[in-house]
Amino acid sequence: MSVAIREHRPGAIPRAFFELPFEVYRGDRAWVPPLFKEVRDRLTPGVNPWFEHGEAVVLTAWEGTRCVGRCTAQVDREHLRTHDDGAGFFGFLDTVDRADVVDALLRAAAAWLARRGMRRMRGPFSLCINEECGMLVEGFDTPPVLMMPHHRPYQGALVERVGLTRCKDLFAWKYVVGDIPPRAQRAWEQVRAMPEVRLRSVRKARLREELRTVMDIFVDAWADNWGFVPPTEAEVQKMGAQLGLLIDEDLAFFAEVHGRPVAMCIALPNLNEAIADLAGRLFPFGLFKLLWRLKVRTPRSARLMLLGIRKELRGVKRYGGLSTALYVEIARRGAAKGYEWGELSWTLEDNHPVNLGIRAMGGRLYKRYRIYETPLDGSSPFVLGGASAAPEGA
Repeated sequence: MSVAIREHRPGAIPRAFFELPFEVYRGDRAWVPPLFKEVRDRLTPGVNPWFEHGEAVVLTAWEGTRCVGRCTAQVDREHLRTHDDGAGFFGFLDTVDRADVVDALLRAAAAWLARRGMRRMRGPFSLCINEECGMLVEGFDTPPVLMMPHHRPYQGALVERVGLTRCKDLFAWKYVVGDIPPRAQRAWEQVRAMPEVRLRSVRKARLREELRTVMDIFVDAWADNWGFVPPTEAEVQKMGAQLGLLIDEDLAFFAEVHGRPVAMCIALPNLNEAIADLAGRLFPFGLFKLLWRLKVRTPRSARLMLLGIRKELRGVKRYGGLSTALYVEIARRGAAKGYEWGELSWTLEDNHPVNLGIRAMGGRLYKRYRIYETPLDGSSPFVLGGASAAPEGA
């Protein structure tokens, strides 16, 4: 039986799209079902501010009455404004273990992007680089942490089999709380002894103001990174609302020099520990379980999401140990709160200074995520005879 592809508008997505992962990951003990509401909100215009600068289509693959695959295709005008590279994206790719399903979905996504003038397709990004990124290709035996994806081993292999090639790998590092390397400890002590330097916690009572400082450092420190797209004001506000529920003041702090924030370290408790058995549902009882767990029990793990220093301080000899001091500070704070380990993610495979710094702290590379790409200009056999999709109900 042939595979049929259906198109759906964001915000009008069939239930099968959200239920398919339960079939794909059945029996996978490492998978953490995402909350239905969170996924639906990310794919709903008017709820996710990404749609103010992006356009997307939702695709499902069917064999008769059975849904066997899903993905999205999207154009991000902020990415195009920043990079001018003609790249469109795919994301939310999940399928049963069949190459013909992956091929049909990605051909339909490529055709949709090509009709909008895109010259290449890259992904998975769900929906953008500031959300979930990459296809898991190493580290399948442990659960993902907060806001990181999980996949079956066959999924990346099928993407490569149908013709997409590796574009960039992203690393996730595991740090187990323990003895701090002496050299790192000395760097922390030296920074702490500088009279003009202060490490201060983010203040939840002034979270909106603090978030602007986080974004200011983020844009400055990450501007030259591969694929970086600065978040819009609306996206920052949305992020603030989400962080307000999760942020632990002891795990988020700035480094100030003469009273001016010049660096930041932001880690979040690993919410995935608390939702793993909720089957994606907050209602009717999941919400109460989640709130109770977060109130009475500190998660064993956290995710270090952001650690960055303004460009003006890079190469300044006096502050050469600042990044190491931030790693030591977050390790000490986490240990004091009872955290047992943390994930540092993600880092670019070719960001050698950051990766070396994590290794020097005792971090271990334990997961690898891959971004794939294909040209859409006819130079790749993948796009020849690209698939078409029928609107829902056709």
